Amino acid sequence: MRFRDLFRRGRAAPPSASPASAPRQRVRRGGAAAQYEGASYSRRTAGWRRSGRDPNAELTPQVMLALRGIARDMVRNNPYAARGQNKWADYLVGAGITFQVYRNGKVDKDLTALARRHFDSTACDPLGKSNLYGLQLQAAKTLVTAGGVLQRRRWRRGSDGLPVPFQIQVLEPDYINMSLSGPSQGGGSRIQGIELDQIGRLAGYWLYSGHPGAVLPSGLDTRLIAASEIAYCYQGDRPEALHGATWFAPVIVRIKDFGDYEDAQLVRQKIASCYTVFKIGDGSGDDEELDDPIEALEPGIIETVAPGTDIKFASPPGVDGYEPYSRVSLQAISAGLGMPYEILTGDVSKVSFISGRLSRLDFKVAVETIQWTILIPQLCEPVGRWFLEAAALQGVDVDGASFVWTPPRFPMMSPETEIPAVRDAIRSGQQTISGAARERGQDPDVFLEEWAADAKRLDDLGLIFDSDPRHVTAVGNPVAALTPDQMDKRGE
Repeated sequence: MRFRDLFRRGRAAPPSASPASAPRQRVRRGGAAAQYEGASYSRRTAGWRRSGRDPNAELTPQVMLALRGIARDMVRNNPYAARGQNKWADYLVGAGITFQVYRNGKVDKDLTALARRHFDSTACDPLGKSNLYGLQLQAAKTLVTAGGVLQRRRWRRGSDGLPVPFQIQVLEPDYINMSLSGPSQGGGSRIQGIELDQIGRLAGYWLYSGHPGAVLPSGLDTRLIAASEIAYCYQGDRPEALHGATWFAPVIVRIKDFGDYEDAQLVRQKIASCYTVFKIGDGSGDDEELDDPIEALEPGIIETVAPGTDIKFASPPGVDGYEPYSRVSLQAISAGLGMPYEILTGDVSKVSFISGRLSRLDFKVAVETIQWTILIPQLCEPVGRWFLEAAALQGVDVDGASFVWTPPRFPMMSPETEIPAVRDAIRSGQQTISGAARERGQDPDVFLEEWAADAKRLDDLGLIFDSDPRHVTAVGNPVAALTPDQMDKRGE
């Protein structure tokens, strides 16, 4: 029996209360009853697509290929799609999701320094072009457009001269051979190129040896790569989803329609800028004898016509309604992309401070949700694990070590009110200095080391500024008397 027939033949269970005490409203069609109007089959609900398939059955290889291809075309040719991709990547990654290496709850300076030598340079990139943060930005853009992104660990020899012997290769999800589905050896299963063991744990990925659409085809040979060597980052909207759809999926048709509408308006504008002149006659009766019956209309021209000539102008179409329709369409597109209208379009002409701040706060929640539930666990933590495993191969003690990741700072809307709030939270013990630094996207170690170095230099020079809380209170009063050395240096 098809899933559609289950809807049509379903019956509601009899109510526990009497009809008089619990009235029910039924929607009927062909004898079938539904307690929810949305579950009924009627003229108003005839257009709904009702499917009982799981998320992997909905995202078939053909669907994924079409969605990715269309999304990439829009990013290449549509300015709003390109800006949507770039802005999501800017807010998710920005200048980079930085890190510290902790051991047993404390910062391990030696491991952190080793990791920075590897990740803050281009040593981690097989192409030698980007540091870790550039790879993160590239991965975030791919995630938005293609719905997922792969990172593959590439082991290197000690003779390569890298701080640790591995590099990170960022790959598009097209590398996954989604045509492979069915039972696998050992009693597990293979679903759209992803290998699962007998109890449903991730075992590996079936990857092409090269990109299937490469300029120089390297063949479509497929190999099983262990899950420990791959970090596959995607947003699974439903349980058991093994792939993610492009973030442009809800707005693909709207962006296409809006692009067509802009093209039509452009043609109308071109037509409206053209005036056609019809010269009816000049009274001489010799119009048909003219050698050049077509005349031109030029800006600023003064033409004398013969008595009796009748001239009429064509009425070109108007271009009214463009701005209201464009704004409504772009608002729908920005809602589908999950970002504020002013960020997608750059148009702040009708945004007040309050409305802008509310939309930014809402967007901040969305950004932090994706950072902490998708990017950091799926993209960053595997990289930290790979580093510790590679360092251990070199004989470095990594027992009890782990990475702590810090997302980039979200821009302040009102520094004059937000900064005092952070200061009060620190002074009242509700927040630490390191925690506040992480919220700003700064590395606490670097921040405090710079503070200590600046404070020492000021003390050595005998300088005191009202920005130094060691000597001056928030209202400008001295905290303590100056030492004799400081008094001498100030006297100099």
